Amino acid sequence: MQTTTRVAVIGGGVVGASVLYHLTKLGWSDVMLLERSELTSGSTWHAAGGFHTLNGDTNMAALQGYTIRLYKELEEITGMSCGLHHVGGVTLADNQDRFDMMLAERAKHRFMGLDTEIVGPEEIRSIAPITSLDGIIGGLYDPLDGHLDPSGTTHAYAKAARMGGATIETHCMVRETSQRPDGTWDVVTDKGTVHAEHVVNAGGLWAREVGAMAGVYFPLHPMEHQYIVTDAIPEIYERDAEHPHVMDPAGESYLRQEGRGLCIGFYEQTCAPWAVDGTPWSFGHELLPDNFDKISDSIEFAYKRFPVLERAGIKSVIHGPFTFAPDGNPLVGPVPGMRNYWSACGVMAGFSQGGGVGLTLAQWIIEGEPERDVMAMDVARFGPWISPGYTRPKVIENYQKRFSVAYPNEELPAARPNRTTPMYDIFTGMGAVWGQQYGLEVANYFAKGGEPAYETPSFRRSDAFEATSREVKAVRQGVGINEVQNFGKYRVSGPGARTWLDRIMAGRVPAEGRLSLTPMLSPRGKLIGDFTISCLSEELFHLTASYGAQAFHMRWFQQNADPDVRVENISDQLTGFQIAGPLARDVLADCTRTDVSDIRFLDVRRLTIGMTDCIVQRVSYTGDLGYEIYCDPMSQRALWHTLWAAGEPRGMVPFGMRAMMSLRLDRFFGSWMSEFSPDYTAAETGLDRFIRFGKNADFIGRAAAEAERSAGPARRLVSFEVDADDADVHGYEPVWLGGEVVGFCTSGGYSHHAGKSIAIGFLPADRADEAPDVQIEILGQMRPARVITEPLFDPDAAQMRG
Repeated sequence: MQTTTRVAVIGGGVVGASVLYHLTKLGWSDVMLLERSELTSGSTWHAAGGFHTLNGDTNMAALQGYTIRLYKELEEITGMSCGLHHVGGVTLADNQDRFDMMLAERAKHRFMGLDTEIVGPEEIRSIAPITSLDGIIGGLYDPLDGHLDPSGTTHAYAKAARMGGATIETHCMVRETSQRPDGTWDVVTDKGTVHAEHVVNAGGLWAREVGAMAGVYFPLHPMEHQYIVTDAIPEIYERDAEHPHVMDPAGESYLRQEGRGLCIGFYEQTCAPWAVDGTPWSFGHELLPDNFDKISDSIEFAYKRFPVLERAGIKSVIHGPFTFAPDGNPLVGPVPGMRNYWSACGVMAGFSQGGGVGLTLAQWIIEGEPERDVMAMDVARFGPWISPGYTRPKVIENYQKRFSVAYPNEELPAARPNRTTPMYDIFTGMGAVWGQQYGLEVANYFAKGGEPAYETPSFRRSDAFEATSREVKAVRQGVGINEVQNFGKYRVSGPGARTWLDRIMAGRVPAEGRLSLTPMLSPRGKLIGDFTISCLSEELFHLTASYGAQAFHMRWFQQNADPDVRVENISDQLTGFQIAGPLARDVLADCTRTDVSDIRFLDVRRLTIGMTDCIVQRVSYTGDLGYEIYCDPMSQRALWHTLWAAGEPRGMVPFGMRAMMSLRLDRFFGSWMSEFSPDYTAAETGLDRFIRFGKNADFIGRAAAEAERSAGPARRLVSFEVDADDADVHGYEPVWLGGEVVGFCTSGGYSHHAGKSIAIGFLPADRADEAPDVQIEILGQMRPARVITEPLFDPDAAQMRG
């Protein structure tokens, strides 16, 4: 057996084979795959083999589109058949909410170039005649839907990889992975030890066990999944063409033709997690015992939706496990805290996503970053706080909601509350309606008497509308207070701190006592963070950014480490409050013996507020006069009582994230993973105004940023006022101009201050100034919109800076 390799891929399912192939496709031939049994052992061999492009995340949908297009390429390269059946598929809607979701998805597909179509009941009757249309109001048709041969496809990946120089070792059990001081790995197998520069965990059902060998917990859990194949059905085998797929979310089922009969699978509510305490190494090509009791309600519903099933006998039952992450998306990328250790796990839709996962990981390994934003499946989206006790209920919830309506404002309840601040009980007593971010409970808004204690999920303006309006008004006219726990926070210290920050960050590193705003760029000039840098001393800086990007950002800092610099994640070691509004300075002045009148915009000071030592920053995401006040979590309640005692007589109110996201629209402030993400550059989003091109530092991404500055960006972020009715922009709605789609929205909402619906999005740079009037498609309706350039509040920033 080969004993050295550049990349060792552990796991011979469709994902591992795809990673191996794409490594060779991108030019690395010294790569090998290690499989303890035969290729496809685990969940690949018993998969239903369906593929589709529909996904709520546009980048995931694009990767699924790549995967589907790849199969013909594999067949051409290898001469092997993937057993492709491009039959198309329709997803049914039996209520207005489901139909709204399809309208929203169809709108996204317009600028993605996907040829999906909204269809009515009569069109569904023509597409899928075995479907009972009782209660159906419409559907979404996708011509790319289909199915394939799971085994043949996996072996085609493997053959293509071998043709590119890869080695595949089957019946080779990995027993240990140990890292050497230089960052390379010894992969110990029952056939000998392989020395690898990189290790990829594509262990599938055994990904948890493979990860444990390296001391890594992967938040994954297998779920039992069952589908049945019927005997021959005349309405199927007498057709001139193969019957298309039908997804029936109301019945939690998917259906397709299988030979002369049908295959139908279920995502039942009475689902069952499998191998709770670990996947047995002895498991492989076995199936689980049939369990019709678990799917009896689903089968009964399916008989009503597809009456031909009631007359068909059951030919076979396939009941096997496959693996989910807590949110249902894959875990892909470099594992935080590890060198040269990569994840390709949790790909439950392997034949829809496996090709895209393989391409993404190969690009990441070889080129240093993937070509598109893959945050939705980045392994770094979960932090070290996650545990098996959290993962299991979230996986069960995700399985049960596989076909549920996905609302833009929905807060899922499983495994909550989990992580809370000292303010949780106080805010709950004040009517807080909670959301969660990165496992943390975050107040969305505060309900008053008679208002619902929970926000009803909706594509339209929700029952949080009035509460949000009340909080916005309080901030704009007086003073509001909310927590700053949900910021990522980092301490950078040491003699080389300033020099290191000048290399890591594209913007200005501030002088002592000041703060600055800066983008952080990848080598290709893509945005991988928007940060506030606070200089407390020449060798001590604090950074703040998105709370949910902690592991993502720490991984980047560690990959670019300097021995003279210490970088610590202190996100949960500093907490506190933001106070904002025209009376914010008065409140702060009443709480400290220090004169605060000379604290300028972008100043940072150490102050004692009441009994609490704090770091105070003069900056505000609301766009108003405001301060961020940080303290030790043990002192947060004392700080609260001090600020509240000074603020309550002035009408101070607590406000949540719904109000915050409305307030930021008044100033056209962007948001991480909406306006700012690894899909976009600084020049496209306007963050290039914070880049310090004149500084004497070769910051990461400088060459790409300078090239874009010279050429000019192809698209530009602009703001719109929208003539909306009862539904506002959420993100990815297409922007129309002259009868064609020319851009898309990144986010939006309702400005309660201005009483207007606002959207932010991209237009071609050469048309952004010439085309003030456009249309934005919201839930299937073309809404007139206008490009606006003057902020809706404090247009000259006099209040924010004054």
